[in-house]
Amino acid sequence: MHGAWRLAAITLLAALGVAGCKRQQTAFVPPPPPQVIVAQALHQAVTPYLEATGNMAAYNQVDLVARVSGFLQEIRYTDGAIAHRGDTLFVIEPAPYQAKLQQAQAALESAQAQVVQTDAEYDRQASLGRTDFASRSTVDQARAARDSNRANVLNQQAAVTLAATNLGYTQVTAPFDGMVTAHQVSVGSLVGANAPTTLASIVQIDPIYVSFTASEQDVLRIRASLRQAGMDEKQIAKVPVEVGLMTEDGYPHQGTLDYAAPNVDTSTGTLMVRGVLANADHMLLPGFFVRVRVPLRAQQAEALLVPETALGTDQSGRYLLLVDKDDVVQQRTVTTGARVGTLRVIASGLQPDDRVVVSGLQRAVPGEKVAPKATEITAAMPAPGKS
Repeated sequence: MHGAWRLAAITLLAALGVAGCKRQQTAFVPPPPPQVIVAQALHQAVTPYLEATGNMAAYNQVDLVARVSGFLQEIRYTDGAIAHRGDTLFVIEPAPYQAKLQQAQAALESAQAQVVQTDAEYDRQASLGRTDFASRSTVDQARAARDSNRANVLNQQAAVTLAATNLGYTQVTAPFDGMVTAHQVSVGSLVGANAPTTLASIVQIDPIYVSFTASEQDVLRIRASLRQAGMDEKQIAKVPVEVGLMTEDGYPHQGTLDYAAPNVDTSTGTLMVRGVLANADHMLLPGFFVRVRVPLRAQQAEALLVPETALGTDQSGRYLLLVDKDDVVQQRTVTTGARVGTLRVIASGLQPDDRVVVSGLQRAVPGEKVAPKATEITAAMPAPGKS
């Protein structure tokens, strides 16, 4: 009897458990669609830009070399100092060259004295020859001596010039304003003995160049922009260029274009373009990689902008998540343009009335339904000099 009662109790409990499970299953309610924030793209006038990566290059850079041989006598600058045009930086012992100049000057004075004597002798013989008191041969000899000594004077003048030039080369001066690198030889070293010896280099970085390449399509767009602005290619210096370091926000350094290569590189399909910028604070140094942008149009154009954070990237490129009329998420590949503050221009792939997911992207799954909440994208205008 006890066994029968135990079996009946177990059966009753099992039946109650199954009934409870059925009641729980019928009471289950699916969760609501996840909420996301959506907005229509901001319609705003912007300036289209060509954006590229460039390299900074020195405006001028030369090696300072010893053009005469001798022992280095002085170094008149501190490594890394700013030198001005004409400043003496190195002195090669000048005494031997000063002596050679004095020798050349003495030889010139001697030659000039000989010219005075032979000029007088020729005049005397020519006068006697006119009265037949001197033969024609004697007059010709006097003329030859005069002409030879005059030629010798020219030769000695050239020797003086050469000696003075070599004496000047003992003072190695700055050819332009710039920063002088560390010296490569020490005082007392013999320089210029067998070949020109590099003493140091001088680099001018104010102003400074930025070089970058533009594709063939961008070149055509820039040229069309110049024509629209009533400018020809000779007025390229009127086209602004803006530069930003990799660690800077925007493009705080401004300058102008000053050169474009006359031909497109057929191997890369690009054209080399160069700009020049003021660099009084020496923030830009030769060799820096920088971000460069050049306006492609003199006037602003209407564009659609979305927050930079709304954009995603996959193998097909940049994309946006949109919510259609049925509140289902769709992924749309787009072409992006210039950055404007915290916004990004959408060049193609987006319509003005499209609802773009701007917040809650991690909850927006393509093909799934969401609960959209509308907001507005506000203009985030860049600070002056920034994008």
